[in-house]
Amino acid sequence: MSKFNWVADTIHSEIGFQIRHLMISNVKGKFANFEASAIADADFKNAEINFTAQVDSLSTGDAQRDGHVKSPDFFDAEKFPTITFKSSSFDSGSGKITGDLTMHGVTLPVTLTVEFGGIAVDPYGQTKSGFTVEGKIKRSDFGLTWGTLVEAGSVVLADELKLNIEIQFIKKEEVIS
Repeated sequence: MSKFNWVADTIHSEIGFQIRHLMISNVKGKFANFEASAIADADFKNAEINFTAQVDSLSTGDAQRDGHVKSPDFFDAEKFPTITFKSSSFDSGSGKITGDLTMHGVTLPVTLTVEFGGIAVDPYGQTKSGFTVEGKIKRSDFGLTWGTLVEAGSVVLADELKLNIEIQFIKKEEVIS
């Protein structure tokens, strides 16, 4: 079966996250600058997927908060400018992708849930595939430990970070084995 290179259609994709704030609501954010690619056959079984996000492109909708999140208290964008993911296994049928996530200088294996939306040809003749990816990670596992207690004894930020990703790939050239 033929394999093809696929690249992210960043106009139709979003890399987002959310975290509990004061344990009463969620704060959301997303990365404006990212790249993703895949080498896959028609059903994406055993696809090889790579992803890189530029930490400095992170936005939560508040410039002051964004500056704090990019500072050494959190992501330290100057010292650790990228977040990367490299898959080790992916099966669109099982709905799971496993790979190494590198963030804040720490690399750990993660498993995320994937919903394969299918493949379609757009009005311009480009073949596209779509995925919804979700998962949870602990920010403390990656050395992101800033936090403080509030007067009532609860924490300002939860340790759990939820990932919410919508990714659309564009089919490119066939991979020559």
